[in-house]
Amino acid sequence: MGQQTGTSQSNGMSEAAIWRTIDAERASLAALLDTLTPAQWATPSLCAGWTVREVAAHVGAGPTIRLGPAVLGLLRARGDFDRFVDTTARRDARRPVGELTAIVRASAGSRRLAPGQKLSYALLDVLVHGQDIARPLGVTRDMPLEAARHCADLVYAMGAPFHARKRLAGVRLVATDLPWTAGEGAEAAGPIASLLLLVSGRRAALADLTGPGVAALT
Repeated sequence: MGQQTGTSQSNGMSEAAIWRTIDAERASLAALLDTLTPAQWATPSLCAGWTVREVAAHVGAGPTIRLGPAVLGLLRARGDFDRFVDTTARRDARRPVGELTAIVRASAGSRRLAPGQKLSYALLDVLVHGQDIARPLGVTRDMPLEAARHCADLVYAMGAPFHARKRLAGVRLVATDLPWTAGEGAEAAGPIASLLLLVSGRRAALADLTGPGVAALT
C-alpha cells in the first residue's frame, strides 16, 4: 500500500469560509501585535531567520503588493522567489511597529491576493505565521480546526517548499482533535494545529506530539 496524502474526511472549506477565517486571523493577529514590547518584536520567530517583526511585515505585505513591483523584485532577486520574499520582509520591517500593525489590521476585509497566490495559500500563510509569532512569545493562539485541517491537507500533498511527504516518510501523522491522518509508519499524534506546523517545517511542534513516530522524527 503506497504512502497516503492527508485524509481529512472533509469536503474542504468554501471560498467564503476561507475568507472569513483569514479576516478573523488577521484581525486577531493585529490585536496581538498591539500588545508587544520592543523586546518581543525583536524575538526570533519560528520562521527561520526572521524575528517577529519580519514575520509581521510579511503577513501585512500579501494583500498590498502589486504585480509590477513583484516582477521587479523578482528580477532583482534573479528569479529566486525565496530571496525576493526575504528581501521584501526585511525591507518592510524597517517601518515603525505601529505602522506594521496597522497594515496587518487593514488587511482584514481585503479581498486582494498577492500576485500568483491562491486563496488557500493565503489562509496557510496567516495560520502558520500567526503561530510563528505567538509560540516563541509564550502566547497561546488557538487555530481554527477546520482551517488547520484544510491547510494540512494542502501542505502534505504539495512538494516544494515543504516536501512534507519526503521529510516525514515512515511516519503516520494522526490528529487527536478531529479526523485527519497522513502517511504510513510509526504513529505521531497530536492536535491538528501542531501537525500543520510540523508539515510546514516547524520542528518546535514535535514537543506537542506523542507516539513512536516522534522518536523517528527527532
